[in-house]
Amino acid sequence: MTLKPTNPSRRAALGTLTSTLALAAAGCATELASGDERNLAAVGRCNCGLIDVHSHYLPPVYARALQEAGLVTLDGGFPVPRWSEEMALSHMDRHNIETSMLSVSSPTVGFLKDSRARRLLAREVNVFAAELVQRKPNRFGAFATLPLPDVQASLEEIGHALDVLHLDGVVVETNIHGIYLGDARLDPLFAELNRRRATLFLHPTSPPCLEAVGLGRPAPILEFPMDTARTVTDLVFAGTLTRYPDIRMIVPHAGGALAAVAERIAGFSTLPFIKQRPAGGAEEVKRVLASLYYDLAGSAGDSAIERLRRLTSLSHVMFGSDFRSHPPLALMPMSKDSGDSAA
Repeated sequence: MTLKPTNPSRRAALGTLTSTLALAAAGCATELASGDERNLAAVGRCNCGLIDVHSHYLPPVYARALQEAGLVTLDGGFPVPRWSEEMALSHMDRHNIETSMLSVSSPTVGFLKDSRARRLLAREVNVFAAELVQRKPNRFGAFATLPLPDVQASLEEIGHALDVLHLDGVVVETNIHGIYLGDARLDPLFAELNRRRATLFLHPTSPPCLEAVGLGRPAPILEFPMDTARTVTDLVFAGTLTRYPDIRMIVPHAGGALAAVAERIAGFSTLPFIKQRPAGGAEEVKRVLASLYYDLAGSAGDSAIERLRRLTSLSHVMFGSDFRSHPPLALMPMSKDSGDSAA
C-alpha cells in the first residue's frame, strides 16, 4: 500500500512544533505573559483550530486483538475505551480542534507475546491510521506504532510508516517490558529517528513492578507520571538525547513528575559515584529538558504550565486532550464545554 503525502500544512505545523495554540486554549497566556511573551497576551484565545498532539485511537483490529487476549481493562484497571472516527470528530468539533495527531495508547502491541503477531498488528493499525489521514488530511495526522522490543522490525516499520504510509512520526512507550529508553539496545532506534529528524511522541505505560507499587490503583493515576520522569531521566543520564539532538520528542502530561524533580535530577547529575551520568552535568540536564516539547493532556491548569515555564520556553508547550483515555473534566481548563466519556 502506497499513499500520497497529504496536508503539508499539518506536517509543517508539527515540524516546527509551534504552540501558542496550546497556551491560548488553556486560557493562561495572559496570566503568564511577561517580557517577550507579552505578544501571546495580545493574541488571547486563538480563533483558529487547535492541533491536538495527544489523541488516541482504537481501530477495530486493535480492539479485537485486546479482546482475544482477554484484556477488558488496561494498566491496572482502566476499562478499554470505545472509539470511532465519528466520536473523534464530534470531540474535535466540540473543543475547536482542527487536527488530531492519533496514536495507539498503552499497551500498544506489547501485550502480544509473539513477535510476528506484534509486527502484524503494528502494521495493521498503521495502515488504518494512514487510510484515515488520507481520507481526512485536514482533520487527522498519526504517529506510527512500532513492534518493540524487536528493534530490527521496528526500524523496518519506521521506514514503511514514514516513507510509504507518510505518517507523521512514531509513538514509543516509556518502557518496553522493563527496558527503559536510555538502554543501549535501543540506540539503533534513536539513531534512525535522529537521521530522519523525526518526531517521537512519548507515552507512559505501566512500570514492570506495578503490582508492587501501584497500591491496587490504575497506573495512569500515579505510575504514568512517574514512569515518564523515569524514562526521560534515563535518556538524559545515558546521553541519548545529547547524541541524537535532532529528534523532536513530545513528553506527555506536562512532563508527568519531571517538572517537579527537574532541579533534583540536575543536582544529582554530577555525583562521582554514579557511573552513567551526563557529561555536561547540571547544565546538560537543563539544556536537554528545555529542548523537549511538552503537551498539556490532563495537566492544563495554571500551576502545571507555570512549572513548565520554569523548565522550558512557552513555545515548547503544546495542546493535548488525551481523547479517549482521560476523564472529561481534564479538558475543562482548555475548553468551555465538556461532555466526552472516558468509558
